[in-house]
Amino acid sequence: MSAPISHTPVTQFAVLDALLVGAYESGIGVGEVRALGDFGIGCVDHLGGEVIVLDGEVFECTVDAPPERMTDEQILPFVDVCPGPDASVEAVRDADLAALTAQVEAGLASRNLFHAVRLDGEFASVRGRVTPRQRHQFRPLADVTRSQIETVLEGVRGTVVGFWAPAIYQGITVAGLHMHFLAEDRRSGGHVLDVTVADAELRLSAHARFDLRLPTDPVFLSTELTHGEDHRIAVVEGGIGR
Repeated sequence: MSAPISHTPVTQFAVLDALLVGAYESGIGVGEVRALGDFGIGCVDHLGGEVIVLDGEVFECTVDAPPERMTDEQILPFVDVCPGPDASVEAVRDADLAALTAQVEAGLASRNLFHAVRLDGEFASVRGRVTPRQRHQFRPLADVTRSQIETVLEGVRGTVVGFWAPAIYQGITVAGLHMHFLAEDRRSGGHVLDVTVADAELRLSAHARFDLRLPTDPVFLSTELTHGEDHRIAVVEGGIGR
């Protein structure tokens, strides 16, 4: 099954390389994010957790509380968002991360397009993380993840929300698979480091439009970004899709 190509864009605020060097002073409002789409992933202000945009609701997953719905006034320093995948359903069963990645990549319309990835069902295990809120001076993302809180959920129902991005965009975003998880009971969630699918439904949609919005705060404007930190992405993001 090849993913249908949508005419709607994947919209992103900020770039991953800015987070890697600690330039995440500002953000985009949750209300504006919701106007751009009902499906996506991001991070909480000051890197204080992980964000899931699912069916038009925006949830924050933090270190000290179950996932909570965010208000339109809250700020996200990084987010990818689009209309949810409107595609045929394909079964995924008894698949570890490598098998899931292979199945997703077999369904890509092109390795040069962005793809929204949604999985609904039962997961044998999900290893996830959330990061603690940062204070000034903001630390680079790789330093923040050294104090991340990891959890392992077993036999849990929920939804994986994510994107597959082309290799050429590494540093702008996360190349390959970048996924977050939200439990069906809304009691747990976070960035996916590893996953084993028991029985789930996969939806994929391809997007030939990528709209990038950049911060304009003084720290971002005065921090020259290069690809010098891109080697850290696989470590920071758990090696998903590599």
